[in-house]
Amino acid sequence: MNMKTLTRKSMLSLLLCALLLALVPVSAVSAENRSITTHARAAALIDVTSGRILYSSRGDEPMLIASLTKIMTALVAIENSDIMSKVKVGKNAFAKEGSSLYLKLGEEMTLKDMLYGLMLRSGNDAATAIAEHVGGSEQGFVYLMNAKAQELNLKNTHFANPHGLDAEGHFSSANDLAVLTAYAMHNPVFKEIVATKEKAADNPYEKWDYKWSNKNKMLRLYEGADGVKTGYTKKALRCLVSSATRDGQQLVAVTLNDGNDWNDHASLLDFGFNHYPLKTLVERGEAVKGYSLVTGKAFAYPLGQGEEARLVNKLVLSADPQTSANGNAAGTGSAGAGSSVSTDAGRAGVNASGSEGDVNFGLRGVIILRLGDQEIGRVPVYTPGQLPPETSPYVKKYTAARASAYPAGNWLQAFGSALRALFHTGE
Repeated sequence: MNMKTLTRKSMLSLLLCALLLALVPVSAVSAENRSITTHARAAALIDVTSGRILYSSRGDEPMLIASLTKIMTALVAIENSDIMSKVKVGKNAFAKEGSSLYLKLGEEMTLKDMLYGLMLRSGNDAATAIAEHVGGSEQGFVYLMNAKAQELNLKNTHFANPHGLDAEGHFSSANDLAVLTAYAMHNPVFKEIVATKEKAADNPYEKWDYKWSNKNKMLRLYEGADGVKTGYTKKALRCLVSSATRDGQQLVAVTLNDGNDWNDHASLLDFGFNHYPLKTLVERGEAVKGYSLVTGKAFAYPLGQGEEARLVNKLVLSADPQTSANGNAAGTGSAGAGSSVSTDAGRAGVNASGSEGDVNFGLRGVIILRLGDQEIGRVPVYTPGQLPPETSPYVKKYTAARASAYPAGNWLQAFGSALRALFHTGE
């Protein structure tokens, strides 16, 4: 290729660029590119409050997860045992291969302290000792882990051990780990442990105490970071689950087999906070317009650009004519542009509230919230003055709803393809 040809092609490329820029609307040019990529084999990003998956790449592919396993180990231990009980280190836990707290045979430590060692230093000896303490045996504890996975509807997850060393039949997926962690972050003990940068623990067997520094560098690198867990084996390679909270919104990011995980997690979290901010759609105790009713709980949901206009809410009343103050079809006015009312599905409203016992508190129906054709949540409605006590969101079982992917700057992709074709000279 001679210089004249290069010059002509350079001029042509500049003309093509100018033409494309002239044809593209100003809003599309100035809008920030809302696509994102990582170096991971698989990745996911979830909003903790709603359980909505905001980003997923190979999210349902079963993969090795290394010490990310210990997220489930910690959760099952916290839910099934007294955290102040004493854990004794047996022969199976002593000198366990891989990362270790270097616990002594016969040593005793509170379950709470051992959980700190498990999550901050990823001690495989701690994982085995905890499993035997809580489950009676490692196999008994693994049964509890898989039962919890089934309870949370983790369809691409199965555990074979409590520590994450590579084993046949031991795997999970990025989406499943996102859902699991979002659920676990509602547990105050779990949440406190994974957010801890350094922890000291008593060591009655030596003159010095244990002092553990968290391996999760995101706690120091990313503003608002508050968890969760690192992982590595020679087969799984680098794995990471991180979380961060900003402006009242908490996100969890997951990457599996990612050689640039610290930077990728910062990008994933930034993407979620910037493009899917959490918005409160319903407040607890809010009056339902047109009805002598109030909402039973608050409801918040992360919304992308343009999604708020697609929100629709429907009030489904129980078969009780006294719930309506008038005959107008009206919603709360808080959940979106559209609303409607129905009285022919009364029991659906009762069941959707989460407890049949709520009927005794004046439950009169439910508001069903939709984003387009997808149901995103339900809010029970009650007779004023008869609201039940608030319940912890920790009892919620997440069914993840995946966010629709944004167009990845199609005009830019087209322009890049045109330039590659323009300068391609062949072999």
